[in-house]
Amino acid sequence: MAESYRMDYGGKYNVFDIGQINTYPLCARSNKVTLDDLVRPENLDKITVELPDRTCRDIETVARAMVSCRKSDKPVVIFSGAHLVKNGLGPLLADLVRRGLVTLVAGNCATAIHDFELALIGQTSENVPDALGKGQFGMAYEFAYINCALSEGNKYKLGFGESLGRMILDEDFRNQILGAVAKGNSPRDFAHLEVSVLAACYEKNVPFTVHAGIGTDVIDQHPSFDGQAKGGCSGRDFLIYAKEITKFTHGGVLINIGSAVTGPEVLLKAVSMVANAGKVPNSIITADFDLRQHNPDAMNDESLQGYYYRDQKSVATRIPQAFAGKGFYIQGNQKQTFPLLYRKVIGQL
Repeated sequence: MAESYRMDYGGKYNVFDIGQINTYPLCARSNKVTLDDLVRPENLDKITVELPDRTCRDIETVARAMVSCRKSDKPVVIFSGAHLVKNGLGPLLADLVRRGLVTLVAGNCATAIHDFELALIGQTSENVPDALGKGQFGMAYEFAYINCALSEGNKYKLGFGESLGRMILDEDFRNQILGAVAKGNSPRDFAHLEVSVLAACYEKNVPFTVHAGIGTDVIDQHPSFDGQAKGGCSGRDFLIYAKEITKFTHGGVLINIGSAVTGPEVLLKAVSMVANAGKVPNSIITADFDLRQHNPDAMNDESLQGYYYRDQKSVATRIPQAFAGKGFYIQGNQKQTFPLLYRKVIGQL
């Protein structure tokens, strides 16, 4: 399946011949992140957090809201950009999922790809400058596993995250995928399930929704790429995500971590949809974790740069204001802010 051309075209323009692509084994790739770089719950005390007092107080407030909401069976949704997993923080998020403290995890496709790589070989974060000039960036063969999982998942009308989680944990489904695409030197098992957010979510029946674009991810570069499957599975994930947002009628917590565009836009559309359908969110807590400076006065002034920061405008400001909630902007390096959030949440249990 991986070597066949799955993107047939019958129009009047010329298209790139994706059959020309040459791949290499994932295990031969130079990576910047290994298992030793991951932040696990048991070694969290090794991290020294140096953040402003106000930031620490806001994080504690959000942590209290998360625990309170889960104790009263209200939803907690975390949308993560790819860097949270790439920065080694996935095990903390996976632990929150396993503890029942998160009801849905969402991310872009790169979030899932980094998690897939860690689960499969215990490494991630390709050395892009080293590979790009050689025409090798994103060309590891085993990305065919993801494409094949989506093609099969699309046949069963599954979501994106569900298809990957099922490949990782369901032996029969995995054998179906790998039997079609694995080569002689390709890994046949996911050896590092303990660090995988996809695995934790699938195991605990917590949706991991993937909100993907086309041409935005390394899996799109391969002969195995199936745009119909990627779009179909991701489209179903959007509806799974929107269904979770219908549960915010009596409160809940929505957290966006390091996603400048996709996370805020997906949330904006989902809250509009559910409100239109009569499931109006109410008394929600939102928190946007990012590095940039935040100017609240810019949110309604198109002449100011900050107006165009969608995460600050939608997640921290407009959505909580529209639905009788409270929004927080948590400025800081997520390598410090997210471990502190995790620590504060666990401390509330």
